[in-house]
Amino acid sequence: MQSNFDRRRINGPEESHPPLYDHEEEAEPSWKLGQPRKGRAAGDIRPIFLKAGLISQANGSAYIETERTKIACAVYGPRQSKTTVYNENGRLNVEVKFAPFSCTRRRAPIRDAEDRSLAVQIQQSLLPAVRLELLPKSTIDIFLTIIENDGMEGCIASGSVAASAALADAGIEMLGLVIACSASTMGEDVWLDPSEQEAQASSGSLIVAGMPALGTITNVWQSGNMTPTQVIQSMEACQERFVDIHTIVAQALLDNAQNT
Repeated sequence: MQSNFDRRRINGPEESHPPLYDHEEEAEPSWKLGQPRKGRAAGDIRPIFLKAGLISQANGSAYIETERTKIACAVYGPRQSKTTVYNENGRLNVEVKFAPFSCTRRRAPIRDAEDRSLAVQIQQSLLPAVRLELLPKSTIDIFLTIIENDGMEGCIASGSVAASAALADAGIEMLGLVIACSASTMGEDVWLDPSEQEAQASSGSLIVAGMPALGTITNVWQSGNMTPTQVIQSMEACQERFVDIHTIVAQALLDNAQNT
């Protein structure tokens, strides 16, 4: 036995067992019509951790975490546009990239339709807030990296909040902080900030982005089947949580400014 022992390699144990992941246990939605929500009330959102100024090489940055949704955002600019055509307003570019290990199935390191769809929704949420008319012939680049994914709804909402915080951290003039929240219809109830399993079990989902300081809506994205009454009810429920999320973002920016 000793003659077959290779000292140049790390020998594994004699017995091994495959790892168990939480995602495998919750692969199928366990919710049924009429059952209450597990873990939190229908109007509760997941705890939010937000930290600004983590990427020193960027002009502004932010990291947001809401349980299984984790996103890092970096902002570069404003810098002179490379295009020769003069434009009175600046340009806002948003790029979203999934880490290969962010989803249950490993993703290929190339951009696909889902990446572009997320980037378009986040860009539409931010455009009304950024004062691009003050930045002629300039470009602002926003790069979001999704480290862990818990549904498209959570990625769009959390990504919009992180991008807004990163823009403010970069010192770019804005009309107000952009806040976003998602909701899903589960029977007659509206569940705020649904997870991926909850969104899959719902009949429809909706994401609202806006500037609470001005009382305006910047973007609304809806999927699935929802009646007009459910849409209005979901939008009102999301807007009620805007103030709470706005407070978290403002406090994170204040803490970062005091530490620098």
